[in-house]
Amino acid sequence: MRRVMAAAAVSLLGAWIVASAPAGAPTVVNDGHGELVFVPAGAFKMGDNFGDGDPRERPVHIVELDAFYIGKYEMTNGEWKTFRDDPGYDDAKFWPGGRVAAKDQIPYWTQANNHGGATPGSDNYPVLGVNWDSAVAYCNWLSAKTGKTYRLPTEAEWEKAARGGLDGCDYPWGDSIDASLANYDTRDTCRVRSFAANGYGLHEIVGNVWEWCADWYAADAYASSPRRSPRGPAGGSDKVLRGGSIDGSARTLRISYRHWTAPQRRSSDIGFRCVRDVNVAP
Repeated sequence: MRRVMAAAAVSLLGAWIVASAPAGAPTVVNDGHGELVFVPAGAFKMGDNFGDGDPRERPVHIVELDAFYIGKYEMTNGEWKTFRDDPGYDDAKFWPGGRVAAKDQIPYWTQANNHGGATPGSDNYPVLGVNWDSAVAYCNWLSAKTGKTYRLPTEAEWEKAARGGLDGCDYPWGDSIDASLANYDTRDTCRVRSFAANGYGLHEIVGNVWEWCADWYAADAYASSPRRSPRGPAGGSDKVLRGGSIDGSARTLRISYRHWTAPQRRSSDIGFRCVRDVNVAP
């Protein structure tokens, strides 16, 4: 019964979200570099609500967040190409520690089997082989281009966005999953917008590629997480990944599932999406 009710609620959620947007804050924005959707301010229950996940997903705790915008789709090859071909790519000020990544360090860019950005018909596939520094550099560059504040989502922002307004569910639409709902347990990424959006309008928020978050990873982070706008540990050796990917199981696509890897890592199943701060007071 819980699963049926949660799934049914998705169809009613869109109108509620539109109504909850503060005056002056549109529900969708586009600064010329892709659409972002509005996630309203408020509290949600973060973590493994059912107690059948990993210890690192617990304890469940209440998190309060300000409103924000988040990319409607995973970062695409076409969007990344705009950055890659811009003179700003080589500007060290955009890169963490001033370390500019050489463009040829993205081996997936020319690989047709990965829908690399240099191959025909690849613009609407997620960009791959981008490490954490490169994702941050893109956000910094986009902030300079638009005059808005772009960044990677915190782990808490990612989870709230993925839940789409539904607390207490395993997945963005309810408690069950199959191949008609997300791209997983396969070898090939799909174009963005291949699967239905969640309650906030986000496509492929689980499956397809893992998504970088801003936070350092710690297995026990939830034990001391602040209620208001948590930012994760002050330091560490790995960064948080969320959402599962093409070669993951259904279990790794659960919203509460936490993964991690070194920020220098490049992979054929890791991408990202950006957050933009709301510049209108609610």
